[in-house]
Amino acid sequence: MHPIITRDPVSGNELIVTRLECPQSGIVIEGQFSLGWIGRLSREQLDFVELLVKNRGNIQKLAADLDIAYNTARSRLDEIVTALGGTPESNGRVDRRLILDRLASKEISVEEAMRLLRG
Repeated sequence: MHPIITRDPVSGNELIVTRLECPQSGIVIEGQFSLGWIGRLSREQLDFVELLVKNRGNIQKLAADLDIAYNTARSRLDEIVTALGGTPESNGRVDRRLILDRLASKEISVEEAMRLLRG
């Protein structure tokens, strides 16, 4: 089974689910179903959230597991908070230095850096 895709690879828009199926019973339900908060996150962000939960919210341990700086992990968490409609602890200000650091270390693309810098 493939992992869930939450964003349209062409437009970047949120996807909807139109069919649910239980292989054991054969029941099929069709309609338009929201992915909820999960649909607002990219695959990478979902993987980050999964690891964060496995680490019981310990960002320092998460950063060590991912072999990234603590500030980079905090920045990624802030991006997820923003994607979910919240405001990061930095009072909504974009930390340009962290974004540029991530770009320099090739953790993110130029396009992603531009998107983040625009806020």
